[in-house]
Amino acid sequence: MALDLLKAAILGIVQGLTEFLPVSSTGHLILFEELLRVDEDRYGLAFDASIHLGTLLALLAFFWRSWLQLVRGGLRTIAQRSLADGDGRVAWLIVLGTLPAAALGFAFESAVEDALRSPAIVASMLIGFSAVFFLAEAAGKQLRERDDLGPLDAVIVGFAQAVALVPGVSRSGATICAGLFRDLRRVEAASFAFLLSAPIIAGAGGKQAVDVLGDFRDGALTGEDAAFFAVGFAFAAAVGYVSIAFLLRFLATNSLRPFAYYRIVLGLVVLAVVGVQAIA
Repeated sequence: MALDLLKAAILGIVQGLTEFLPVSSTGHLILFEELLRVDEDRYGLAFDASIHLGTLLALLAFFWRSWLQLVRGGLRTIAQRSLADGDGRVAWLIVLGTLPAAALGFAFESAVEDALRSPAIVASMLIGFSAVFFLAEAAGKQLRERDDLGPLDAVIVGFAQAVALVPGVSRSGATICAGLFRDLRRVEAASFAFLLSAPIIAGAGGKQAVDVLGDFRDGALTGEDAAFFAVGFAFAAAVGYVSIAFLLRFLATNSLRPFAYYRIVLGLVVLAVVGVQAIA
């Protein structure tokens, strides 16, 4: 049991780091679950849901003031029947930007997760999508603030979030790049990307959490499994909070290029390992 809890802690740390750093949390989880030989039949996507909820807690805790402002602003726009309120307008842009990923995720998430969870595909996407990082950095003028966002910006960033259904792409990477393409400053692009991710993480994690609770009720999962999930959740939340703070501070003075280089190197290493295993 102690070894299983250590694995849960490691996976929670991996999730907390990679959910917000633009390196693909799903891709890293797939690779680390293979490396640690986690029982996919016993845990698999159910455990992924628990650690995603941990990173949701990190999002809510880190941006709690922003969430309060957005909720109050959204309520004001309803009461006043006007989008003149800046916070309220951004709140509705988050709702609008959530729709593409919610619709496509509902339709295709299970199929994508089942079909594209192999290390070779993850590695290929880590390498291939890195090109978008370089293009976004080259194209983005970084002139705009969050308050300059409009409906078209929200939809474009929302569709970028939907692309991240493919393991190896990275939700934060795709949405930050979309923000750069729309000429947002890096920190503003990252902040909006993080806020936009919360409803999707809540929806996907909550749906799977309901299934997990059903498994506990039916006896398919036990108290030991609950401890495994709880450890992963706690580490994902704590490390996720630190990762958000780090990335926002980092992007204030640095580009996305170091993350692109990391993705390429990791992808090449994984492809090499997969190739050696195939030959052996």
